[in-house]
Amino acid sequence: MKKRKWFSSFVASLLVVSLLGGCSKGSSDNSDPNKIEGDITVITQRTDIVDTVFQDYAKEFNKIYPDVKVNFEALSDYEGQIKVRMSTEDYGDVLLIPTSIPIKDIPDFFEPLGSYDEMKQKYTGIEERMVDNQIYGIPVAITYSGIIYNKQVFKQAGVAKVPQTTEQFQQALQQIKDKTQAVPLYTNYAAGWPLTQWESDLITVAGDPNYVNITQPNSDDNFVPGQPHYELYKVLYDAAKSGLIEKDPTTTDWESSKADLANGKIGAMVLGSWAIDQIKSVASNPDDIGFMPFPTNAAKVVVPLAADYNIGVNVNSENKPAAKAWVDWFINKSNYSVEQAGSISAVKGSELPPILKEYEKEGVSFETLTPGKAGQEGLVDKIDKEAEIGLWQPDFKKRIIEAAIGNKNESYDEIMKQLNDAWIKARAAVTEQ
Repeated sequence: MKKRKWFSSFVASLLVVSLLGGCSKGSSDNSDPNKIEGDITVITQRTDIVDTVFQDYAKEFNKIYPDVKVNFEALSDYEGQIKVRMSTEDYGDVLLIPTSIPIKDIPDFFEPLGSYDEMKQKYTGIEERMVDNQIYGIPVAITYSGIIYNKQVFKQAGVAKVPQTTEQFQQALQQIKDKTQAVPLYTNYAAGWPLTQWESDLITVAGDPNYVNITQPNSDDNFVPGQPHYELYKVLYDAAKSGLIEKDPTTTDWESSKADLANGKIGAMVLGSWAIDQIKSVASNPDDIGFMPFPTNAAKVVVPLAADYNIGVNVNSENKPAAKAWVDWFINKSNYSVEQAGSISAVKGSELPPILKEYEKEGVSFETLTPGKAGQEGLVDKIDKEAEIGLWQPDFKKRIIEAAIGNKNESYDEIMKQLNDAWIKARAAVTEQ
């Protein structure tokens, strides 16, 4: 019933959109590869490497598990297509857990891989899809957020050291404008969704992994001067007001922006690590692409870590030992997280990718967000929804840009006050429920 209910909700949401728009104890059998056999289908979103890299993975996997035949299927619209498939029991043996499935419903679709108490000793980020202390998926990678930049552009501008504070960052952008032909900071305003990437850096501005889920939902001072949200988006406002972004933000283009950053026409973009390899792949010199933590005036520099898609096993699979063997091998042996996702492995103790090594030496901390207090799980999202602020939507970020470049007659402080007033009202309403 739950499976049909979830799928019915998905179909209903599609209709609304169309109208509006027009491993663990459970895998202990893996200790004897010769006893594991069968055919499995692995479903992935990586259409770009399913016929190349993934085929090599299968060959390596078969050196250990010779009696398992691995088939791959890549979906171009993974979230949309896999949700349709999951209205049946035929959705492969191994797949990525769709982010749209309510966490409480995950056990209806996925096989438990082990208890959290057991698996937390080995993996990072697994608590995001945990139900009743059981783990149903392991992150294929741990991503990090900050600023991707072109080293040569910064060098040409005379920026000798990676800027750390917000003032140093604005100075660096101004030097790029004054001394090069590059766009200092590209917002990708027109695409919209890249602006949501800024919210990931709230933890860096706060300098505290407790801030997002512990401090923020228990405070009425969210968008006031001196607080992380105010300081985070002030960087965007100041850059736009000083003419340090693209000349006409309404005509930006995501695909061309990657090539422009790669080849020195853009200085920097605020993005997650998932974009690094995409940008490097179109660069004449991939080594020109660097990463820096988001600028912060906090005493401690914290780069946020978050789980990418979680890989799990279909609860209806007829070859669960083989499917679990693949999950275990993929996470622990393939090196997918570093080589193909440009990120960090979920396996605890894994080395940082080379692009982050310099920051490890400088004492930068890489940390996941502290979960909310008991009884306050998801409270930030509830307040945000009630307030209609859209922390993870592009709307108020666009408003900030438009105000900064003179398209809207309002100040940054006026925007922040409206957001904070909405936050206060919504927090009171949600906490009284």
